[in-house]
Amino acid sequence: MATRPTQSVPVNTTATPFLTSNAPTYNRLLGALPPDDYQRLAASLEFRPLKLRQVLHKHGERFNEIFFPLRSVCSITNTVEDGGMVEVAAVGYEGFVGVPAVFGEPISTGDAFVQVQGEGAQVMSVETFRREMERRGPFYDLATKYSQAFVGLIMQSVACNGLHSAEERCCRWLLMTRDRVGQDHFPLTHEYLAMMLGVRRPTVTLVMADLVRAGIISHVRGQIRIADGPALEAASCECYKTVKQLFDRLLP
Repeated sequence: MATRPTQSVPVNTTATPFLTSNAPTYNRLLGALPPDDYQRLAASLEFRPLKLRQVLHKHGERFNEIFFPLRSVCSITNTVEDGGMVEVAAVGYEGFVGVPAVFGEPISTGDAFVQVQGEGAQVMSVETFRREMERRGPFYDLATKYSQAFVGLIMQSVACNGLHSAEERCCRWLLMTRDRVGQDHFPLTHEYLAMMLGVRRPTVTLVMADLVRAGIISHVRGQIRIADGPALEAASCECYKTVKQLFDRLLP
């Protein structure tokens, strides 16, 4: 049985978190539920480790489970006929994978897979999710507000991918991933980042090299470390702050 999380676990307070001052080792949306509501759900939640690149939902297919990441990050991507892929949204401890279930049929509108395996996820069946939504209680309020923020994130990502440079988008991606894992270092390869940004790998290599020379990041053996967060924010487009403000407003 799942136990109610506490909010006493600080993680790397040197980072500028996406939603809160200390990124915790629990799911923030579940942790925001009143005690009685969480305890009612606890028996229906299953903790599950997540593996890197593990596919959670496949595009166009019905899914049966909702994933509430802990200190893990999941990517929602779209792939076109020629095999090109781009990330349209990411989900961390602030929300859940399975937003289409809020709007009706639980059919995935993109491929959802694990970007940073972190500390796994709490998993809920779609049936339990629907039952809680029908109660129109605190869970419903949190899920609908998160869904609104998630749609806003996708809209901002579309604008960002079409209007901003590869360097700005790369910095935004690094910042948002940092905030979701709650620390300044995480695994990352140039090839993977290129796929997420929808650009060629040589483009990412050039951008990362510039950031390394500027002392903003370091990148060794598939691990990236953000050395200068403020400088990285300055090099990012405004989309990072826009999305952060959106989540702060809807999920304070």
